[in-house]
Amino acid sequence: MSPIQIVCAVLVPLLWGYQFVAIKLGLAEFPPLFFLGLRFLAIALLLIPFVARPTRKQLGPILAISVFLSALNFGLFYIGLGLGTGTVTAVAYQLATPFIILLSWPMLGERPSLHTAAGVLLAFIGVVAASGGISVNAIATGLVAASAFAYALGNVLTKRYGPFDPLMLVAWMSLFTVPQVMIASSILERGQLASFATADAYGWLALVYTVLIGGIGGFGLWFWLIARCSMGRVAPFGLLMPVFATMSSVLFLGDRLTPMLVVGGLVALVGVAVTQRRPVAQPG
Repeated sequence: MSPIQIVCAVLVPLLWGYQFVAIKLGLAEFPPLFFLGLRFLAIALLLIPFVARPTRKQLGPILAISVFLSALNFGLFYIGLGLGTGTVTAVAYQLATPFIILLSWPMLGERPSLHTAAGVLLAFIGVVAASGGISVNAIATGLVAASAFAYALGNVLTKRYGPFDPLMLVAWMSLFTVPQVMIASSILERGQLASFATADAYGWLALVYTVLIGGIGGFGLWFWLIARCSMGRVAPFGLLMPVFATMSSVLFLGDRLTPMLVVGGLVALVGVAVTQRRPVAQPG
């Protein structure tokens, strides 16, 4: 990966890590699936007028990507985050990285190297240590683990059927997601319209962050990286997200900074660095 690609690969989990705080604030004001539907509706309205239409060949893959990478991934994640704590949710979500690497082998033919496997394991140990271990609501953890699998499958499908123009994919994926989550919200939730009247400024600012920063900015950069790099190179950077999520919780939600958080964060950084190590050429 080039230096600019590495910078972007660190920036994305930073943006997504701080998004945990925004989502937690938003879920205090809106029903989870309804909040998610508003997010994707806003993204679609902002981007559709300025991006190209997908070709007929691209429509099927983009619809499939929207089901896994948007509807199932975020739907299960928002509900799980609403039930559990931000820190443990972040740890459970890191199952996405090994899921991506495991799925990339049969679906993309990208066999993980020993460096990649060792780095992922080391980084995962770091994020678990940083978050103080996993010991909360089993239902919330299970929902987030399922969302991590959906996210991984969506990423592999994006790589397999791409490359796509990043903003075009974000726009049309979002548009296809809106009816999926809004129908689910109408069946499973109550109080959607009332939340418009009762939501405070923090709830609306949270929605703006998830639309502009986490959605358009984060996914635009992530799809740009997927189109240019192997999944084995890009995916391990996702293990930095819980470190940034925990940092944001310390800064904005009053969580306590612990020695394990510092040590675990450093271990995670080392693990990601190991995944980027190039094999040493053997003398011929």
